[in-house]
Parts: sequence; structure tokens; C-alpha cells
Amino acid sequence: MHNAVIDQADARRHLGEDDWVLIDCRFVIREPAQGERDFERSHVRGALYAHLDRDLSGPIVPGRTGRHPLPAPDAFTDSVRQWGIGDGTQVVVYDDSSGSMAAARLWWLLRWAGHEAVAVLDGGFQRWVAAGFAVEAGPAGGHAGRSPFVPRFRAEMAVDADDVLAVLHDPDWVVLDARAADRYRGENETLDPVAGHIPGAVSAPWQDNLAADGSFRSSAELQERLERLTGGRSPSRTVLYCGSGVTAAHQALAFVQAGKGMPRLYAGSWSHWITDPARPVAR
Repeated sequence: MHNAVIDQADARRHLGEDDWVLIDCRFVIREPAQGERDFERSHVRGALYAHLDRDLSGPIVPGRTGRHPLPAPDAFTDSVRQWGIGDGTQVVVYDDSSGSMAAARLWWLLRWAGHEAVAVLDGGFQRWVAAGFAVEAGPAGGHAGRSPFVPRFRAEMAVDADDVLAVLHDPDWVVLDARAADRYRGENETLDPVAGHIPGAVSAPWQDNLAADGSFRSSAELQERLERLTGGRSPSRTVLYCGSGVTAAHQALAFVQAGKGMPRLYAGSWSHWITDPARPVAR
């Protein structure tokens, strides 16, 4: 079973097998329809498509949710069933962004729903194409066939703003901000109306999980980095956030790839934190 990052050659060997499902998550934040168009032009042979806004997020409620709230459990369960994912299915997810951000979101959601056998394709679609592996064209939306997937949601994986407030000054806990360092400092905020970070949070840019070629660093390198950032605290006492809960899922993937276990995710993240002006902000 692959449950973190999977090598391109390993994924290729299982292409077309009935108990393997590949899902393309390509998405462009400022052009939400672009990923689906790119999928139609070319995608890994046999892959399905998942849209970040439509399939991997719930409805946005202005002033009450972040930019990518979690989907309702029933809605996500229905999506998983339509993708043909059952208890014995190995899922491989990918996109074409640096570090597979949207793919990491689907990876986290499936783990949240209790499906362990899901892995992110290391290097994404770009490396697949560069290696000359099989691709095809065609419309998005095809499904592998509805499955009787039974969810086992892990409520402990997700925390809300009140949970974060409760541990901000607890030395046994650590909060990691996965955004770029300039956004953490409040110097270059282009997506959210308020700049800054949650007080006491540690800057931990998700990009630092990657090597220069866009692949994940070795498990040993990730372990060293995460031990330093968390001060040795356990994943169960580590909270991750970002702008809207997407790149924080990438940070969670790094924890699991490093063999450290699953941390907690504040899925609403910064875009939800700032909906209440009473919540503190640091710059």
C-alpha cells in the first residue's frame, strides 16, 4: 500500500489495473476552469478529474468560511463512490503545480474519510510527460464506476479556530504556517484582505519540503526539518494552516512521508481566521 508519495515508475507499472484509480487535480486559483481544460487536452491514461472548488471544497459563505472550506462529509463520500474508490483501491493523485498542492488536498481528504491507500505522484504531471509515459485526451468527468465506499471519518484530523485559540499559548503545542515567508510576515498579501499570521505560529513554508527539481526531499531531510520546526513536539500536538487549507495539506503529506504521523489541520486557515476581527493578528 502506498499512503504518502509514490514514485512515477511505481505508478506506471500499475496503469490500467482495476484496483488502481488515478485522479487528476490540476487547478489554477485565478483561472478555475483552466485545470479542467488542460485535463481535456492531455492527462495520464485512464485518469479521472477532481475540481478543487467543485469536488474538494464546500460552499463558500462570505464572512463565515475560508476560501476553500471542507466539503460536507456526505458530499465527499458521494464523490469518492462516483470515482469508483472502494476499500481495496489504491488511489494515486496528481496535478501540475509545484509540489502537487491540489493533489495533496485530495490526499488529505481521503485520509480524513478513512481511506489509507492514497498517494501523491512525485513530480506531478510534468514529470510524467517528460518521461514519455502514457497520456490521452478527452473530456473530464468520466468515472470508474460507483463503489460501495463506507467512510470512516477521522474527526481528530481537523481543528477549528476555537481549537487553535485554545492552544496558542500552550508550550506543549505548536502551530505551523505553511504559506510563503513574506505572506507570513504580512508583507505581500495578494489573496486575502488582511495580512499577517496567527500569533505564535512558526513560519514553515511548504515549498521547503521540495528539492530543486520539485520532487519531495528525502525522508531523512524532511524528518530533520520537521523536528526543527516543531521543537520535537508530536504530530498530534501540531496544528497546520495556510491561506485556505490547501498547502497546509501538503505540509501534512510531508509529515507522513517523513514517517512522523498525521498532524492536525486547521482547514479554514488564514482566510477563515480573519473573518472574525476579534481573533488576534500578528505581523
